[in-house]
Amino acid sequence: MEEKKGFATRLIHGGAAPCSKTGSLIPPLYQTSTFVFENMEQGARRFAGEEEGFIYTRLGNPTVQQLEEVIAELEGAEAGLAFGSGMAAISSVLLGLVRTGDHILCADGVYGCTYGLLTMLQDRFEVQSNYVDMSDEEAIRQGIQPNTRVIFLETPINPTMKIADLKKISGIAKEAGAIVVVDNTFATPYGQRPIEYGADVVIHSATKYIGGHGDVIAGLAVGRKEEMDSIRMSTLKDMGGVLSPFDAWLLLRGLKTLEVRMDRHRMNAQAVAEYLDAHPKVTRVVYPGLASYPQRELAAEQMSCFGGVISFQVEGGLEGARRVLDGVQLCQLTVSLGEVTTLIQHPATMTHSVIPEADRLRMGVTDDLIRISVGLESVEDIIADLKNALS
Repeated sequence: MEEKKGFATRLIHGGAAPCSKTGSLIPPLYQTSTFVFENMEQGARRFAGEEEGFIYTRLGNPTVQQLEEVIAELEGAEAGLAFGSGMAAISSVLLGLVRTGDHILCADGVYGCTYGLLTMLQDRFEVQSNYVDMSDEEAIRQGIQPNTRVIFLETPINPTMKIADLKKISGIAKEAGAIVVVDNTFATPYGQRPIEYGADVVIHSATKYIGGHGDVIAGLAVGRKEEMDSIRMSTLKDMGGVLSPFDAWLLLRGLKTLEVRMDRHRMNAQAVAEYLDAHPKVTRVVYPGLASYPQRELAAEQMSCFGGVISFQVEGGLEGARRVLDGVQLCQLTVSLGEVTTLIQHPATMTHSVIPEADRLRMGVTDDLIRISVGLESVEDIIADLKNALS
């Protein structure tokens, strides 16, 4: 039996054997929309599912398939799917799992567009949803209903950085016959592998750390082959939120450096978090690497890398946050995260502005909260920029 390779080796060599026809070290990009059949009978067999082979890139493509296989292997799943965006992944997965009358139990803090999707599912398609504190076991048990089909959560949560106990939640879900879907974008498969703790489906906005360079929009999902095949041939195929071959090729390139990038993100974020934690104008810093982080023990148990995202609150409420955000120069005032550049934004008026104020405040997304995705620049320069903005 072949010994399992290290994570960095799997990143670089996973699914990336040199091209057998040309010897090219980098596998070719199959930038095509469709595939030619040898004859009508072969085409009929492939459409009937009687013969393996490619038909049309919306239904499958060699470059996209390679990415799907690599991410599934990294997450410890049976199969993977690639999508045109992170939200295409979330919407396709949820729509592939639920029916009218079902219920989704959600963590009390999610990305704003995920909140919008769940609201639309409830208003238009009668798929109910409600939000609970996933750190409270009793609240989870009380939130589960007879028709609960999915438990959906982010961990860490965007942008409050709260962590959910994956093992405990997965156990509760299995008792209730529910499927656990985890958005693992902030942690990446390098920092956390939810399937090892009992989760059923793992989702990534691959736009972020997996791509790593801010030049691609993509989503990924992994899970059991039966469920992934069902989603592929239903919501992915028929709604069409597919990933282009070139974007899949970019993600395969980005994955090769995921470990070294994440280590640098973590080192820089740790230094920035410690600086902010000591600053007199910063009232609170939330980062799993800090000794003051309230879920420090769970973070150390569940995560092998704390990533590069920090949330912090400043004096002066909304106006105080505005002064900081308008004062940065090196840090780029923009949404998104997980790329080489340090990005900073204001969740209450940007990524989470779609959420009604009362719900947003209950989630902890306050007017004085700032989210920073620490990049790969020299950390002294990042800190100097924040020091200037905070002054």
